[in-house]
Amino acid sequence: MLIADMVIEHNGHPGPSLVSPGRTVRLGLLQGFQLECADSEVDVPLSSQRVLAFLALQPRPQTRSYVAATLWMDFDEERAGASLRSALWRINRCGHPLVAADARALRLMPDVIVDLRESARSAKEVLRGEAKGGAVRIDDLTAGDLLPGWYDDWVVTEREHFRQLRLHALERLCEQLTDEGRFGQAVEAGQAAVSSEPLRESAHRVLIRAYLTEGNRGEAIRQYETCRQVLRRELGIQPSPVTQALLASPGPDPRRP
Repeated sequence: MLIADMVIEHNGHPGPSLVSPGRTVRLGLLQGFQLECADSEVDVPLSSQRVLAFLALQPRPQTRSYVAATLWMDFDEERAGASLRSALWRINRCGHPLVAADARALRLMPDVIVDLRESARSAKEVLRGEAKGGAVRIDDLTAGDLLPGWYDDWVVTEREHFRQLRLHALERLCEQLTDEGRFGQAVEAGQAAVSSEPLRESAHRVLIRAYLTEGNRGEAIRQYETCRQVLRRELGIQPSPVTQALLASPGPDPRRP
């Protein structure tokens, strides 16, 4: 038998699969590239990593010409197409069905589990109010940055998009957990937001509110001072009136202005 078809060929029919039922394939893009099948790591050449990562970031199938032009933008059309075919051939040799393709378009196989997609799904559920605070693990929102050390434009853009999505979700989760009286988890979510972006004043603000609502005014003051110092040192500014007003609230359950 020739190399098994991990790429679905142009006739639309999948070739023989080398993955037994129940063998989970996971693609990790957070904290770096990692491909696992049945809990065993699979070695993938860099050119093939880039194809898999690019397809994992796309919500819809992408044309071969677009994938080739984006990933090999310094090459002419013929060389870019040849490089894409070579990368797909190497993906085939990994021994797991990863990419579905026809003569025109490519997409990641739908049963490949992508950590970025799972984390983004959790973040969107929080922001839409579809998940109770206790139903979302904070670890789902703190798994790390997208492909650190990769500097392609398509990675940098998606990295910043995901970073903002994650930060907004952590802040909203902190607020929700505070309102539910789950103060330990609320503080954890707020601290995760602050740690991810120390210059983000809104992250400091939800954490200060969590401390105040819990009745820990000293911790709230300490967090405010941390915010004030980092903003002054890095940006030469003071906390906004909205943040300053939190500590002026006399009650144990201050509400945001």
